[in-house]
Amino acid sequence: MTYGDGVDKTVPELKLRMDDPENGDYVKLRGGSDEDEEEEGSSAGCWIGSVTSVWFWVKLIFLLACVGVLAFVIIKWIGPFLIEKELIPFINWVRSTFSIPVLGLLLFASVALFPTILLPSSPSMWMAGLTFGYGKGFLLIISAASIGVTLPFLIGHLFLHKMQEWLKQYPKKAAILRAAGEGTWFHQFQAVTLIRVSPFPYMIYNYCALATGVHYGPYILGSLVGMVPEIFVSIYTGIMLRTLAVASDKRHGLSAMEIVVNVLGFCVTASATIVCTIYAKKKLSAMQSEEPETS
Repeated sequence: MTYGDGVDKTVPELKLRMDDPENGDYVKLRGGSDEDEEEEGSSAGCWIGSVTSVWFWVKLIFLLACVGVLAFVIIKWIGPFLIEKELIPFINWVRSTFSIPVLGLLLFASVALFPTILLPSSPSMWMAGLTFGYGKGFLLIISAASIGVTLPFLIGHLFLHKMQEWLKQYPKKAAILRAAGEGTWFHQFQAVTLIRVSPFPYMIYNYCALATGVHYGPYILGSLVGMVPEIFVSIYTGIMLRTLAVASDKRHGLSAMEIVVNVLGFCVTASATIVCTIYAKKKLSAMQSEEPETS
């Protein structure tokens, strides 16, 4: 009810509610309407969302600034010291011991075989980038990586039951891996690609893939596509090490422009890697949450 006393004033409406079957008997007096409360809630939600968005960009800019400062320190002082004491003697020994064809064969074999025995192949990728550059280095690494992910997939037939038992002990990680073995051919290809981009240990997935039911076609193609960012990062690392090795020579120096270019290249590479990793993790989480709904 609303009461007027002849003056242009309005007494707020008082509402009485009793005998709620869920919350029991109660009496609630309030003024205003539900629309006002909804407007206040939506405005508060928008304000919180804007603050969260601003805080996200502040953290991202601060992270990029820290990465840039770290890259500058490494390139200017730490890098030349380590390169002069460790890298240059190692490069000279490799060049004096192995010819370019023999070195390429050794790098190919290491990238192809190291994942099978659970050894990291990143140093070999760095050396391939340092020696052969982007074009030949990429072809060498991608062809060797195709063998490196195929051998564990085939060897996994011998340990299929053990892998299935191991996956049962880790249900959360197994749910992500099993998402790659379900659905259509393209769904499996997409899931394998995201697993390769994500920070999930790729050497372990090489052996577990068969236990998830994924087919070899989407497995090999998704693996090679998902490894492309890592390959380019490794090649770039090798090229940057070669640049620093040349700059550490007494007859050469790294100019201010070269330092800026290398720092920006490092920041762009690191940022692209972080963005791809975050995107892959979100997509895998979405696929994992959709799995119970479709099953």
